[in-house]
Amino acid sequence: MVVLRILYEAIAQAWQQLSSNRLRSLLSLLGISIGIFCIIGVLSAVDSLEDNVRGSLEKLGNDVIYVKKWPWADVSGSWWKYVKRPNPDFADYEVIKEKAQTTALTSFHVVIGFRTVRFGSNSVENTVLIGASQEFAQMFQIEFYKGRYFSPAEYHYGANKAVIGYTVAEELFGKIEPVGRTIKMGGRKYEIIGVFEKAGDDLLNPLDFDEVMLVSYPNARGLANLKARQIFDTSVNAKAAEGISVQQMEDEVRGILRSHRRLKPKEEDTFALNKLSMISSAFDSIFGILNLIGIVIGLFAMLVGIVSVANIMFVSVKERTNIIGIKKALGAKRFVILLEFLIESVVLCIVGGLAGLGLIYVIISVLSNIIDFEMYLSFGNMVLGVIVSVLVGVVSGLVPALQAARMDPVEAMRK
Repeated sequence: MVVLRILYEAIAQAWQQLSSNRLRSLLSLLGISIGIFCIIGVLSAVDSLEDNVRGSLEKLGNDVIYVKKWPWADVSGSWWKYVKRPNPDFADYEVIKEKAQTTALTSFHVVIGFRTVRFGSNSVENTVLIGASQEFAQMFQIEFYKGRYFSPAEYHYGANKAVIGYTVAEELFGKIEPVGRTIKMGGRKYEIIGVFEKAGDDLLNPLDFDEVMLVSYPNARGLANLKARQIFDTSVNAKAAEGISVQQMEDEVRGILRSHRRLKPKEEDTFALNKLSMISSAFDSIFGILNLIGIVIGLFAMLVGIVSVANIMFVSVKERTNIIGIKKALGAKRFVILLEFLIESVVLCIVGGLAGLGLIYVIISVLSNIIDFEMYLSFGNMVLGVIVSVLVGVVSGLVPALQAARMDPVEAMRK
């Protein structure tokens, strides 16, 4: 009961301090609000960014290995070594598909370059031309806005069929039904059999096919020299079988490729086996730095807030010196006086912290509607903001509270 009475009186006195000295209270609590805004605002922005990026990367698959010419890890100082490597080719894909026991699915695709596609008087320049194996759509679980992927017969015979991206279809056909229409590319006619689903609003979308024209690999062989070094990119993709770890699959794929390329035991790999974890590790350090920057900026703002609230509490102690003396003369213990002023300081800081959290919520809501990027203030960050406010309240109110608790009752009542 005593603690509840102290809590009630402390809250009432804190509210009185806020209402009776509004300008002073506003200026003092502004530091707390700005500090919470900086710390929790940056943490919320980084959390939103991290969830968006990681969600985008997960679409690539955590159980997939990408055989590439270039590694995704740091290549500083090794550019010349990697540029001399051959691009992974269809033969690499075939040998992995035939011999690997740890893979559930293997696919291959080659990014040939930019082309201009035409339909009637409409044309779309810089369309990315990709040649892909039969398993490509299944490997990346690609969704279709309309139509379908290549049938086994269309793929085997290299038929002039194509799947195009949502943006390409929109610019070429407008409101006309694209499936079944014929377009021209590089002097050839292609029938549209499908349109990829429009890419989402992810900040980093590895499966953004909006500006792509996809043909089967057998068809692509008639469009360009797919073994030329001028090819933009090639990739053999292997998905682990159920119950098989990525490391097991990586070891087997490495052995198959080294044997296929006739590399001696002491020779280095002439290919890179990339995994999603490589990119995730790089982002871990980036997000860590961003969080640290937010915390450092917030701590400086919080320091100003601590000084401001401490100033309020010193003024409050001075204004109520006579009352403190009377309370102590009537038998109030030191810890009661100490607790009373500490609670008052904490309440003041919580008010400032809640104002900062409210400002964050408003700004995040506005930004989410303005930009195509979902931002949010998580419950965990809100709790963290309140905890930080409480800690600041304790730190800023401790010295004034000790000063009040140690007052001599006789001397206090004379003032």
